Amino acid sequence: MPDVSQPVWFAIVALVVFAVVIGRYLLIAGLFYGVFYLWYPEKWKERKINERQYKTGQFKKEVAWTTTTAIIFAISGAAMLLLWQKGYTKVYLNASDYPWWWMPVSLLIALLAHETYYYWLHRWMHHPKVFKVVHKVHHDSNITSPWTAFSFHPIEGVFQAIFLPLLLMVLPMHLYVLLIHLTIMTFSSVVNHLDIEVYPKRFHKHFIGRWLIGATHHSLHHKQFKYNYGLYFTFWDKWKKTESPMYEKLFEEKTERNSKFKVENS
Repeated sequence: MPDVSQPVWFAIVALVVFAVVIGRYLLIAGLFYGVFYLWYPEKWKERKINERQYKTGQFKKEVAWTTTTAIIFAISGAAMLLLWQKGYTKVYLNASDYPWWWMPVSLLIALLAHETYYYWLHRWMHHPKVFKVVHKVHHDSNITSPWTAFSFHPIEGVFQAIFLPLLLMVLPMHLYVLLIHLTIMTFSSVVNHLDIEVYPKRFHKHFIGRWLIGATHHSLHHKQFKYNYGLYFTFWDKWKKTESPMYEKLFEEKTERNSKFKVENS
């Protein structure tokens, strides 16, 4: 493997990571947009959270901001490889280095740690002075779409990008588990910003479903601002009482046929 500490190789690795990140985003967001908005819109019409049309040019802006985010993630990815080469991370390639059960356990730990980091970062980004500089770009998408998933201001992009390199300096994780984590992150973000509820009726009451964030949950965050700060899971919102009081009713209405419930700003 080439020495990533060499500027040319660092740039090449960053370029490859950028292609993977932006390609994965375009593929997954594009697939969800195609299925739910282009090919089968009537099938999902009753589960659309917001009835208003998207702003003119919104999707182009989201893709443009995401491209900037992908550049930041690419630099972070190249830096993570450099740290691995220098022996500063605990990413391992040989599955026998740790017991087999450590793979799912390490994934769960990483997801819970990521949730905790993001929840408190997210609340901080909603401080009025911070919000205007760091988080407003993401909330310019008042009605979200699959393309909103990684539409961040560069400062927010940096905060998003530094988590995994820091985590991997202390948490042993197999390379494949890391890739699974990144894939979950992408799918979760696209689903949460879809603005169409894909989960089944009463899923919010299910012993697993009640802890998972979906489109209804996150759509309310973009409408109300002061609720639903989670990334993957609802446990911090439930514990800190920041889950929207409208969530259960809206979820129930959107998973019933002929729903008439509308979200109002609060």
